[in-house]
Amino acid sequence: MRFTNLTRHIEIGANSYCLEIDGKKIVLDSGMHPRSAGQDATPNFEVLEDDSVDAIVLTHAHQDHVGTLPLLMRRQPRAIAFMSEATKRLADVMLHNSVNVMLKQCDENRSSQPLFTHREADLAVRRWQTRPFNQPFSLEGDRLGSLEAEVSLEFYNAGHVLGATGVLIKAKGRKVLYTGDVNFEDQNISSAAEFPEELLDVLMIETTRGDHETPQGFTREGEALRLVKAIEAAFQRGGCVLMPLFALGKTQELLTLLFEFQQQGWLDSCPIYIGGLSTKLTEIYDQLSHSSIRLKPGFQILNTVAPFTLSARSNEEPPIKKGRIYALSSGMMTEKTHSNRFASRILSDPKQTILFVGYADPASPAGRIMEAKQGESVIIDPALPPQELRCTVERFNLSGHASRESIRAYVNRVTPKKIILIHGDPSAIEWFRSSLAQDLPGSEILVSTPGVTVEI
Repeated sequence: MRFTNLTRHIEIGANSYCLEIDGKKIVLDSGMHPRSAGQDATPNFEVLEDDSVDAIVLTHAHQDHVGTLPLLMRRQPRAIAFMSEATKRLADVMLHNSVNVMLKQCDENRSSQPLFTHREADLAVRRWQTRPFNQPFSLEGDRLGSLEAEVSLEFYNAGHVLGATGVLIKAKGRKVLYTGDVNFEDQNISSAAEFPEELLDVLMIETTRGDHETPQGFTREGEALRLVKAIEAAFQRGGCVLMPLFALGKTQELLTLLFEFQQQGWLDSCPIYIGGLSTKLTEIYDQLSHSSIRLKPGFQILNTVAPFTLSARSNEEPPIKKGRIYALSSGMMTEKTHSNRFASRILSDPKQTILFVGYADPASPAGRIMEAKQGESVIIDPALPPQELRCTVERFNLSGHASRESIRAYVNRVTPKKIILIHGDPSAIEWFRSSLAQDLPGSEILVSTPGVTVEI
């Protein structure tokens, strides 16, 4: 068994990994780095021989896991890409949006062509196959049931976003679990992960929140109540609220949460604005409301919450008005996005508020705002001069990723012989490495070097 980390750096970026087991090669995810462009934004596919991969597994549709899938499939023409039905629907939208972003970047920078085109994205979709949860299948896509295969795959609900999966890989009595992004707690729509509890030989597990300790007495319900109080305080100051959100997952979770606040009388009804991509993805959430694993089956977000959609084609910026919530992507406030442009208009206004509810890369504009102190200058777009931070900024722990404590507990329950730590910044990975070495002295813990193949 061999493992190759296809990322270019130890960080949360263009996630992609290759597992070679029983002579078969399986690529796990095919992401694009949100802060890079061109080849620097892609996984290190050069270490894979062309047309050598037997199957591709896509765990969910976030850009850092799906963004280069057409590029990978171009180099691996025989490989089928497997995913859940919800992930297929969402990933189709995400890839075409990615092409639009790349085309715009090429036009602005007068640079070369995008990594792939709309046509290539459409052609890639034709080679995707969907599989349900808890149903083993072969690398050829055959449902196994009581049949056996040299290598089998099985999807499990990962609880991260709609359609997110972990995958259990079996070969010759060995069991390998790749978690993808996981959450072991219920959110507002996504139900908690349901992973196998059997003993594992190899566990490849995300470490996103390894450097975030959960405070004593913390509950998600209490954090949600703290959020609604922050919104009320912002409105009382005579301002609005900007909530930078990922278009996929976090937007739908927060729209549902805001509706529950209003139903329970904790928050007065107020206008809520989202972007065009968020609306497209929310439509898919609504279309699959009866047929996917979720909390609140049948709940129609767009019809019930009725957010306003900001057009991406319009050059006009939305008016800044008090008593409104602007739930805008991107969650990391990447340059030229709705959230970044809106923030540049309110950053120095003491009446306004920015509320962060999830993960942000420390080097991203969102990360820089989170770390800045009142009165300090912040650069959120290199094309703009630094701005003085005078608006209210607060952070809330409503992440779609599992806490480090819940991941640690799961690892201890399945006691893997080998543990491969992935999808995390160096400090997060180091916390897991030292903690799990203490918990499981008989297990081998690997922190893989990008681009290097290791024998498992």
